Amino acid sequence: MSPINLAIVGVGKIVRDQHLPAVAKNSDYRLIAAASRHGTVEGIDNFKSIDEMLAAVPAIDAVSLCMPPQYRYEAAGKALSAGKHVFLEKPPGATLSEVADLEALAASKGLSLFASWHSRYAPAVEAAKEFLAGTTIRSMRVIWKEDVRHWHPNQEWIWQAGGLGVFDPGINALSIVTHILPRPVFITAATLEFPENRDAPIAASMTFSDAKGLDLAAEFDWRQTGKQSWDIVAKTDAGEMGLSEGGAKLSIDGKLVHEEPEQEYPMLYKRFAEIIKAGKSDVDLAPLRHVADAFMLGRRKFVDSFYD
Repeated sequence: MSPINLAIVGVGKIVRDQHLPAVAKNSDYRLIAAASRHGTVEGIDNFKSIDEMLAAVPAIDAVSLCMPPQYRYEAAGKALSAGKHVFLEKPPGATLSEVADLEALAASKGLSLFASWHSRYAPAVEAAKEFLAGTTIRSMRVIWKEDVRHWHPNQEWIWQAGGLGVFDPGINALSIVTHILPRPVFITAATLEFPENRDAPIAASMTFSDAKGLDLAAEFDWRQTGKQSWDIVAKTDAGEMGLSEGGAKLSIDGKLVHEEPEQEYPMLYKRFAEIIKAGKSDVDLAPLRHVADAFMLGRRKFVDSFYD
C-alpha cells in the first residue's frame, strides 16, 4: 500500500513536539502539506487555512487536526466533505453532539475518523488494565495536578468557553480511567472552581461510582507548582496499584513492575493508519462525556481572578 498523504492543520507546540516526530518515523505516512495561521513546517507546502490547503493539494488522503477544540468541528467537516480521513487531537471537539455528527458524516462517506486519546497509549496503561481485570477494586483515587503557566503559557483559548480549562489535562486522566476499569463509571458529584475572570475551571473535584458501587474520586488542579502530579492509585484485593507519571510507570504495593519508553504519539499514528487500512473509525467519547457530566452536575465555586 502506498503511503498515506497526510496534512496537518494547526502548527503549534504539540505538533512540533509530538506529531511531526511521530509522523517522520512512520513509513505509513508522507507529510505533504500544513495549514496554520502562524506556524509552518519546513520542506512541504504551507497554507494559512484549511480551505486553501484542500483546494490546492487534492492528493491529500488524511488530515490531522491540532487546533483548539472550539474550531475543530468546522475544519473536520470540511476535510471529511472533501473525502479525507480525519485525526482529531484530544479532546475531539467542544461538544459531544458535534463529534457525533462528524462520526455520522465519516460513516456516510466511507471515511475513517479517529478520536485520539494519547494517554491511553502511555507505556504502563495496558498492564494496569490487565492487573485490574484480575482482581476486585475496592477504591480508586485520581490526582492530576499541574502548572498551567508552564504547560499553556499565554493560551487564552483554553480559558474560553469550550476550551475546557483544567479538563484539558484532566481528560487525559479520564481517558485512562475509562480504559482500565472493567465497568463503566458515572459521576455522582462534582465541584468546579472558576476564576472570576475566566469562563473555564481552574480546578475540579469529582466522585464517581459504577453499577457495583465503586468508590472513585478525582482531583484536578492547574495551580500546582514544583513536581507535577499525574497519578492513579487503586486499592484492590491483589494489593495497591499505583499508575504514575501519567501512565508511564506501574507499581504494585510500592514495587515497580512495569516501565517502558514513552511512545504515545507514535502509537496514535500507528492506530490511525490501522483504521484507515481497515476502513473503520475509532471514536470513543467516554472521556468527553464525563467532562460534560461534570459541567452538568457540578457545583460552581468562584475563586480569585487568574492572570497568565
